[in-house]
Amino acid sequence: MEESSKSKAVEVEQEASEAKAPHEAMFLVLAYLPVYEVVVMSQVCTSLRDAVNNDILPWLNVFVQRPLSWRLNDDILIKITSKANGSLKTLALINCMHVTDEGLQRVVQQNPLINKTLSINGIYNIQKEHLDMLIVNLGKNQPLEEQQEPVYYHKRCNFSVFKQEESRRLIDLEICPRCFEVRMVYDCPKGHCTRREWPLAPCRGCNFCIPKCENCGGCIESGEVEEGDCEDIFCLECWLQIPKCSFCNKPYCKQHINCTSSDSSLICKVCDENSHGYTYTDVL
Repeated sequence: MEESSKSKAVEVEQEASEAKAPHEAMFLVLAYLPVYEVVVMSQVCTSLRDAVNNDILPWLNVFVQRPLSWRLNDDILIKITSKANGSLKTLALINCMHVTDEGLQRVVQQNPLINKTLSINGIYNIQKEHLDMLIVNLGKNQPLEEQQEPVYYHKRCNFSVFKQEESRRLIDLEICPRCFEVRMVYDCPKGHCTRREWPLAPCRGCNFCIPKCENCGGCIESGEVEEGDCEDIFCLECWLQIPKCSFCNKPYCKQHINCTSSDSSLICKVCDENSHGYTYTDVL
């Protein structure tokens, strides 16, 4: 009786372990997830944990964003990128304030196969000589302008590994042609922009030199800046077309449209709070 009960217990454990095994497609998805989601997936089960710890495939394209961007420093970055064993292809550090130029330089030197993209917007105090050094270490001899596709301001948050693999953009930062600072430089989607320096020259510049519309990404004239309820700015044409709050007559941009009241899409969050006499922070 005891032997039969033990054998049944073993069979139950085997069936349970087989039932908990994730689908094979889950292992393929790991290579396309940001670092935070990869870490979360490693805590689901033993097989996924082993895949994350022992396989280099999830670490060939490292994408760090919130909430990890505020915690990432040089030591953690080097530890994460070392899992690729020198085969890192894509490195995206979105607003990683604690990563220094020295740490970034070390990662690039240890991974000579970075040949897809390097996204470092949010790392401060990067100078022109730092940018030139990164380009040299990435092994690209062509001019930066010939390798990148147009980048529009209103699509700057639509980052994913899939889209970056389709893009020929090497580094997200470059020298602004107007202020000559190392910043994100955006193109104007308008065919006949009045902010062009020359009629045949492309309209390009950082957001400090040329304000951009949050809705269409086009350049905004100094006298046509319209502010939204989310404190982003719009061109006059977009401001007239976007639905606005019934009380303050201010619109929300596409990124903050979910901040409107759940009761009515025409009442902004601030006006809804004032009408009820409380704030959402009080409820939370």
